[in-house]
Amino acid sequence: MGEAVEIFLSNGWYEEVIDEDLKWSFALNSVLHKGTSEFQDIALLDTKRFGDRWKMQSAEIDEFIYHECLIHPALICHPSDPKTIFIMGGGEGSTAREALKHKLVDKVVMCDIDQEVVDFCQRYLTVNKEAFLHKKLDLVINDAKAELEERIGDLADPVEGGPCYQLYTKSFYEKILKPKLKPNGIFVTQAGPAGIFTHKEVFTSIHNTIKQVFKYVIAYTAHIPSFADTWGWVMIRFFGFRFNNNKTTSFCRHRINHFSVNAEEIDQRIKERIDGELFYLSGALFFSSATLNKTVALS
Repeated sequence: MGEAVEIFLSNGWYEEVIDEDLKWSFALNSVLHKGTSEFQDIALLDTKRFGDRWKMQSAEIDEFIYHECLIHPALICHPSDPKTIFIMGGGEGSTAREALKHKLVDKVVMCDIDQEVVDFCQRYLTVNKEAFLHKKLDLVINDAKAELEERIGDLADPVEGGPCYQLYTKSFYEKILKPKLKPNGIFVTQAGPAGIFTHKEVFTSIHNTIKQVFKYVIAYTAHIPSFADTWGWVMIRFFGFRFNNNKTTSFCRHRINHFSVNAEEIDQRIKERIDGELFYLSGALFFSSATLNKTVALS
């Protein structure tokens, strides 16, 4: 156990240091829990604007944006919906919750290194209670080795010396991930802040590193209010993506190696494959989110 979480309180406000010259503050109702695990700080804050917010993870009011963007584009773009999902990280359970919405998924393996964070989330995050108890969820603490169709990277940012740093390297993608991914498989990872001023922190390096290993790569972004920034994800597939935004000319060339999908088809797949409602993602939105602004795209 390390030092306790530093909760900076001033007249009912919580202060989080973003950079040496930038702070992000939340008006608080109360601090529900604070502590630390072997790997990270843990805090559950009851904020006035964003509801419950768990430090280093996400906020109750808008976490669906992050997790819908992380999970559903990859599963919806898969031609037949994967049967098995492997989540690297995902301790709060929201990633597993979204994956379990897919009707044809048989098994979701969630592998997180931090037992204390998982225990904390199982206890306090009631929104994910059903996901943690779901019969299709296999929760693994530490490492899990399996050959699965779909892999999801819901890891902390690659801070040098941090517990997740090695899972963002070219060596990991090339020597560990690539051999484990099935021929028709898809991998997606969160890639950190992707804003006009913040994309060079980790997003650009993750995107460019993945492009060195895989031929077919798509990056996409979304604004998350409680993160106070635009966030990024990177998705890959061995045999490519063929997106077509022209509703009258959608086609599939080389059926084994490519697939095409337009915005209307994405909406139809969401309707057919998902049990429950999505609150953020749609076909048209996904196409727009995959258009990076000029500064980020050229970096």
